[in-house]
Amino acid sequence: MTTIYSWNVNGIRAVINKNTLLPFIGADQPDILCLQETKAKPEQVVLDIPGYHNYWNSAEKAGYSGTAIISKAVPDSLINNFPPAIAKEYKLDLDSYGDPDHEGRVLTAEYQKFWIVTVYTPNAKDDLSRLELRESHWDPAFLKYLKQLEKTKPVIFCGDLNVAHTELDLANPKANKGKKGFTLEERAGFQNFIDAGFVDTLRIFEQGSGFYSWWSHFANARARNVGWRIDYVLVSKSLVKHVKSAKIHPAVLGSDHCPVSVTLDI
Repeated sequence: MTTIYSWNVNGIRAVINKNTLLPFIGADQPDILCLQETKAKPEQVVLDIPGYHNYWNSAEKAGYSGTAIISKAVPDSLINNFPPAIAKEYKLDLDSYGDPDHEGRVLTAEYQKFWIVTVYTPNAKDDLSRLELRESHWDPAFLKYLKQLEKTKPVIFCGDLNVAHTELDLANPKANKGKKGFTLEERAGFQNFIDAGFVDTLRIFEQGSGFYSWWSHFANARARNVGWRIDYVLVSKSLVKHVKSAKIHPAVLGSDHCPVSVTLDI
């Protein structure tokens, strides 16, 4: 069995200082832990976990964005960001977008039987100033990259995708229609992953609402479970028969997001 967790930690130094990251790893023993929004460079963090190796893709900007993978097994290869040809094709180095290809948002590890990609998708922002980036550049570039990887072996991708896919994926859909994370454009970008053959693993096992992975700090939202599901694990269709469970872990504290996980019999 292989258990993969994904967690937007909203600052890896913060979850270490809150004494939540290491106890979580010790208790759950993930084979692979994918992190987003690490907000640090590896030299700024003491992360010596017996039995684990860690790999980083940090943003050039200090204290911002970033992804990491903590893994029991040593990957066969690692890829930071998009391949240059895809970044150029989709103009992801445009200054007006703050150069998202230098924000440490994608980290890929190759294992014997699959690729795993951890992703921290750009937020559209309150004023939707990054919505065009999402719709015309980032989402199609990321999908093309995933399909390129899939030509060699199945893909598991996970992380903070910064979108609630359907009305079932947030507590107050009517009040949030057209707002960041729930625009038609962002939701269509997610649907394109589904249409391309990737499967939202939680929905194999759970239907309906109430399954959330992010909560606002305001109005006691987490305790009342007034949240959004914006953290996902998706897999290539060929892996679906190997998926044995998919879960959300709201009891794990330390961030405004909670971990999500999938277990496969590979």
